[in-house]
Amino acid sequence: MTITASRSTVKPSVQTAVRRPSNHSPVATGLLLIGAVYCLLPVAWVVIASSKSGAELFSTFTFSPSTHLFDNIADLAAYRGGLFWRWMANTALYAGVGGLLSTTVSAAAGYGLAKYTFIGKQATFNVLLAGVLVPSVVLAVPQYLLLAKLGLTNTYWAVLLPSIISPYGIYLARIYAAAAVPDDLVEAARTDGAGDFLIFRSIAVPLMAPGLVTVFLFQFVAIWNNFLLPYIMLGNDHLFPLTVGLSGLLNQGASQPSLYTSVVTGSLLSIIPLLALFLTLQRYWKVDLAAGAVKS
Repeated sequence: MTITASRSTVKPSVQTAVRRPSNHSPVATGLLLIGAVYCLLPVAWVVIASSKSGAELFSTFTFSPSTHLFDNIADLAAYRGGLFWRWMANTALYAGVGGLLSTTVSAAAGYGLAKYTFIGKQATFNVLLAGVLVPSVVLAVPQYLLLAKLGLTNTYWAVLLPSIISPYGIYLARIYAAAAVPDDLVEAARTDGAGDFLIFRSIAVPLMAPGLVTVFLFQFVAIWNNFLLPYIMLGNDHLFPLTVGLSGLLNQGASQPSLYTSVVTGSLLSIIPLLALFLTLQRYWKVDLAAGAVKS
């Protein structure tokens, strides 16, 4: 009797605990909504401002749309024989190739720091952490002087080479390698006679794939939005990325008026590839980085 009663008493409480909905904080939700509005408001302004003519841009209400979007795109596309599309292609080259090379180097370096023991490992990692804290503006002038000695300034290499090494990308790759690649799996592969490169290529990289996608996105966006490095390295406007090219349209000097509508429209078009990339690669993200190892 006592046992039966205790079971009947415990069972509803367990069911109640299981069915109890999670508590939601109105304050936290409100703060998230405020943050979302704060981040999306400039994007909304760019979309609306791109639909206005030059006269309407400064004479109408800020968030009042117009009907000149396609006219602005046509004017921007016709500027100097389609120079804007050259800037777009240059930016895709810098960000795509630079992001892939940086992700490859970060994956190899992060895997080595996570899975190998060697003299100076901790010192190397400490220097890496120090590199994460160094602003890129501090390195721009030394990088320019080094590349000038090699005769690589005002070339595509002047932007690509400094983008290959990313201390933050290597740091993230080390974290992902330590979490997603089990030591037992690596030792088993070595026991079967697999070499280090084969283990890295066939085992580590597939397990680290969700993390490497994140590293690639971070580096891609960083290079896509980079202004200072190409501004210092490049002098030929046919090599400019979007950031430097649109800045030139905005600051043409006293000889020509600033093309505000073209700059705003170009800014809108420059966002579209980033959105497409995020929507395409988001399916590769996983919350549990060790899930790949468990499924293997």
